[in-house]
Amino acid sequence: MNIEEIQLVAFDLDGTLTQHKTALEPFNRAVLDALSRRYGLLMVGAGSCRRIFRQMDGYPIDIIGNYGMQYAVYDREQGQLRMKEDAAVPIDKESVAARVERLREQTGCTQFAGDGVEFHQSGAFTFPLLGTKARQEDKLSFDPDRRKRREIYPLVAQAFPEYNVFVGGSSSFDAAPKPFDKLYALSRLCRERGLPHSSVVFVGDDYGQGGNDESVYRSDFPFLCVDDYRNLGQVTAALWK
Repeated sequence: MNIEEIQLVAFDLDGTLTQHKTALEPFNRAVLDALSRRYGLLMVGAGSCRRIFRQMDGYPIDIIGNYGMQYAVYDREQGQLRMKEDAAVPIDKESVAARVERLREQTGCTQFAGDGVEFHQSGAFTFPLLGTKARQEDKLSFDPDRRKRREIYPLVAQAFPEYNVFVGGSSSFDAAPKPFDKLYALSRLCRERGLPHSSVVFVGDDYGQGGNDESVYRSDFPFLCVDDYRNLGQVTAALWK
């Protein structure tokens, strides 16, 4: 990575800037503030733009959501997001639910709280191994190193060939209709803005097998690996100190 070429710093959210589904803490907000004085900032997330914006307590940043199916820019005059794109792809819920049920039987994940699959308006879906109503503490302790989900990831990906499947959140799998993933989203934005990949650095934590940052990690984009969101300042220090 040539720091002098960098124009834009793009981020994952959960595990990179925050704990999973928790608010942006002051120490990482300060890191973003420092970076924003030198570079453009961008979120590239798995969740919706508005969910990401709420979790970041309204931080002034442009957001790509749902693996590139949504795009929103921050309106500084209004102090809020302005949606520019919000795509939706049809989904065969009956087929997806049947395949999820078979996977639960194959993997032994038959005990869960709430619904066994969560459908999103975009056409993406989440396969929550513990169910949609599982307690947050149970989800966080279920698979902290992602080992359990990586063991069965090939099986889940094979069951959904028309989707890009990711080890998502703390205890689930996410699936976005192809071709949507973070690499697709970031590459498209670069084409539209006329930016070379070398001018955009991505900061993420989920870069291992099946991770939703893996596609960017294995690409030609510069990548900074965050293994603990509390160390974001240290990982990015060369960019802003």
